Amino acid sequence: MFKFKTLFIAAILALSLGTAHAADKFITVASTTSTANSGLFDFLLPKFTDKTGIEVRVVAVGTGKAIKLAQNGDADVLFVHHKPSEEKFVKEGFGVKRSDVMYNDFVMVGPKSDPAGIKGMKKAGEALKKIASSNSPFASRGDNSGTNKKELELWKGAGIDPTGAGNKWYSATGSGMGATLNVASGMNAYSLTDRATWLKFKNKGDLAILVEGDPVLFNQYGIILVNPKKHAHVKTELGQTFIDWVIGKEGQKLINEYQILGNQAFFANAQPGT
Repeated sequence: MFKFKTLFIAAILALSLGTAHAADKFITVASTTSTANSGLFDFLLPKFTDKTGIEVRVVAVGTGKAIKLAQNGDADVLFVHHKPSEEKFVKEGFGVKRSDVMYNDFVMVGPKSDPAGIKGMKKAGEALKKIASSNSPFASRGDNSGTNKKELELWKGAGIDPTGAGNKWYSATGSGMGATLNVASGMNAYSLTDRATWLKFKNKGDLAILVEGDPVLFNQYGIILVNPKKHAHVKTELGQTFIDWVIGKEGQKLINEYQILGNQAFFANAQPGT
């Protein structure tokens, strides 16, 4: 009887420890709103978890905020889309190594009536000049996200500071892409968005894509393991397993397969081993 009780207790303890271990088998990924809002993670992550048993918990914020989370050790992996900031993150010792994952592009949307007359223009900077000179409303994320950083780079390239006090036509929402597009739709304003979020966005109202195809609108995504030398609690093995899967054959194939309304949303371009 004593032996049976001992075996029973041992079995319960083993089961409890196993459950605790399984519950701890997760990683936190600091990422952008576009990878979440586009539905890409909903498509990818269950397949990764089914294969590895590793749960992925995503904190979807603007790229600037995602980088700050990773710098503070509040994530195991960083998955964002502003290469200069990503390279700086690694250079400063917060990340182990940056790898390309995929790309799509940014597009300029606006009211179909197009008061600034930018429809079909091939140069994003020239389109922005026309928006500014016509005082047409423009809705910016204004949140230090990858999209916001790209937008500000485009304004700078056009020789315009839209944030000046006298530019009442320019509105910074301080919000994510979906919320900013809602503002643009309500105001019949121009805005810059990544294509995947635009495809997924349902409240388009009178908005349409007006400018696309300029090489400066290229939108590259990268992935980085947070450096355990900065934060010892980083789940290095689990995080690297996720990165290897995303930039490996299976992850890259799935990224290429993901579609929104019949359109390929992202284009895999990882180069494992480089």
